[in-house]
Amino acid sequence: MLTYSTLTPADISRIIEMAWEDRTPFEAIKTLYGLGEPDVRVLMRRELKPSSFRLWRERVSGRKTKHLQLRSPEINRGYCPTQYKR
Repeated sequence: MLTYSTLTPADISRIIEMAWEDRTPFEAIKTLYGLGEPDVRVLMRRELKPSSFRLWRERVSGRKTKHLQLRSPEINRGYCPTQYKR
């Protein structure tokens, strides 16, 4: 199960950001932080206000882009190319 002692506040913030992003699959969070979808749900429930958690769960439930196996093969990136402008 998830251990919060190994996550920094910056890690938690980034995981929350990735979980809210439509095109970032749960598998990407698993690869980077070792947290599967159930662990992300626990983290989100703990870190968000109850109303924000409910909005997030409603948003991601059944969303094809949040699961690699359900995604269209044409989507080969996790974010918009202009998202991280430099």
